Order: sequence, then C-alpha cells, then structure tokens
Amino acid sequence: MKWTRKPGEPIYLRRHLLSLALAIAFPLIVLQLYKIYVGPLSFDFQLGVALLLSVILGLALHVAYRSSAKNQP
Repeated sequence: MKWTRKPGEPIYLRRHLLSLALAIAFPLIVLQLYKIYVGPLSFDFQLGVALLLSVILGLALHVAYRSSAKNQP
C-alpha cells in the first residue's frame, strides 16, 4: 500500500522542517547560553522569553515559507 497525501494537504519540504526545528530549539539554546555566561534567570522570565521568541520565529517561518508550502492538488 502506497502512502498518499490527502487532497489539500500541504507539501512540506526538508527546509520547512529544519527551520521549524530551529525555531523550536533556538529560544532554549539562547536561554541556556545566557544562563552559562551571564547568570541565572527566573523561571517566569525564561518562560516569557521562550514563548515570545517562539511566536516571533513561528510568524517569520509562516511569512517566509507560505508560498513554497504548496497544497496537493
């Protein structure tokens, strides 16, 4: 049985998935590097920064790749 896409399902390219993984990991990496080199942060601040960066990077990904995520005809 061959796996096929459903009608209207988007076709995601490798760069879409790589960018998504980077958008998820980037806020965590930045916060850990800050804690190592500068000092400790409160949990509330860490959570706020991670959420803010994730939303900003998610919107950037949407704008950058919305035209290349074509729908299956």
